[in-house]
Amino acid sequence: MKKKLPCFLLLFIVSFFSIVSAQTDSLKATTTTTNISPSKLKAYPIIPFKDTLFYVYNRVGSFSAENRAKAITARIKSLYEDDLFKADSLKVVPSEISLDIVYKGDLILMSVLNADAVAENKTVSEIANRNFNAIKKAIIFQNENHSLLPKRLGFTALLILILTLVLWFASRIFNRIKLYFSKRRERYFKGFNYNNINVLTPEKQEFVAMRFIGVIKIIVLIVIAYSTLPVLFNIFPATQAYTTTILKWTLTPIKSAVMGFVDFLPNLFTIIVIVLIFRYSLKIIKFFVDEINKENIKVDGFYSDWAKPTFNIIRFLAYAFMLVVIFPYLPGSDSPIFKGVSVFVGILFSLGSSNAIANMVAGLVITYMRPFKIGDFIKIGDVSGEVIEKTALVTRIRTPKFEDITIPNATVLSSTSTNFSANTKQATNGLLIHTTVTIGYDVPWKDIHKALIDAALKTDMTEKTPEPFVLQTSLDDFLCVLSNKCLYERTYKATQDLFFVTSEYSGFF
Repeated sequence: MKKKLPCFLLLFIVSFFSIVSAQTDSLKATTTTTNISPSKLKAYPIIPFKDTLFYVYNRVGSFSAENRAKAITARIKSLYEDDLFKADSLKVVPSEISLDIVYKGDLILMSVLNADAVAENKTVSEIANRNFNAIKKAIIFQNENHSLLPKRLGFTALLILILTLVLWFASRIFNRIKLYFSKRRERYFKGFNYNNINVLTPEKQEFVAMRFIGVIKIIVLIVIAYSTLPVLFNIFPATQAYTTTILKWTLTPIKSAVMGFVDFLPNLFTIIVIVLIFRYSLKIIKFFVDEINKENIKVDGFYSDWAKPTFNIIRFLAYAFMLVVIFPYLPGSDSPIFKGVSVFVGILFSLGSSNAIANMVAGLVITYMRPFKIGDFIKIGDVSGEVIEKTALVTRIRTPKFEDITIPNATVLSSTSTNFSANTKQATNGLLIHTTVTIGYDVPWKDIHKALIDAALKTDMTEKTPEPFVLQTSLDDFLCVLSNKCLYERTYKATQDLFFVTSEYSGFF
């Protein structure tokens, strides 16, 4: 027993030193591998397609790093050529000495060893996951963009064919609608009249309807084609990003418009209420104006012919005040663009309408001065004739030669006007009409006086009392004949070269 103990101790010591020596050699080997810098190792890229996926630096067994890179590349390509490739079958599987990237459990694409981790100063797990994601992403991308290219081209051609048929069918529908209305134009196009005003003739109405149908046709065709573009771009992965962009181009403005309209609804109801208040207020005012114009209501100091001009002024001021009240509720009223346009329009109006404003003010003053009315025979400056129209800007006069002369109201206001008809509408008054004649000295003056008075008495519409008379102003080459008051008519009669004129007509006849 004592002899066996030394032998056991000797065997234990020898075994201990053997193990320590082996561990030391292993540690030296590991230290030697760790001290190798990746920059000193030659990198072999893995390029199964166009881009480099990753690099390998170390050999495995009898495989050099170069042969190892070629083998990994070939195996990745074999997966791309597999029409039944499933990305879920590609996994990272741990083994005794490495982490393997395996497809369907039997095809090892590559193994990531501790030496690979040491060469890149990373862990084995980090390198395995990085290479796994790079391989998976590359194969999926290639399959989507190249393996299914014939199918995608087929889908594109089919979609274009369907789109062409839909556009052709929609175009035919609109053409049929045009043809339907064109054949029945007498039934559907009868013209459009408003308050005895021919706004649209049947031909114009048909033209407008056909143009409207054409515009709707173009809009529908554009909408159909535009709605197909997202589907078309979604076929190819490289153009899928444009799908979102196109939808944003359409949906973003539509959403903004809808939300803007929803936000504008409270202001819209406020504007409607304001418009209704002003509208019905003007209706009430117009009722009283019509009664005053018909002289059913009489106001001291307010003439009936002032009613309509006054109502026009009230209506203009009411609408202007209504716009001022509505303005803050309009969309974009606070925007700089809206304010800039308003200022620009105001400047243009103020610079370009100075004469128009002057004529409008003059027309308003003339209305309330009441120097003449429509139908009166007047004289303004050198123009004599019948008033046929009075507007806010001008006054139109028809001369005895049937010439229509337009005079700005500012000129009428600044000129002296003579109204020959003012006193002819009352029984107690009349108009004294006169003319001048030239008589030679060889004719007795008593004969001339008698002849002139007889001529005046023979003139139509001339009153007998008071009698016409002759006013001899001087012993020159002319005499003046005056008649008495006349009724509200004007006549022309040539009696011994004399003109007798009353105030009913606008010319001499």
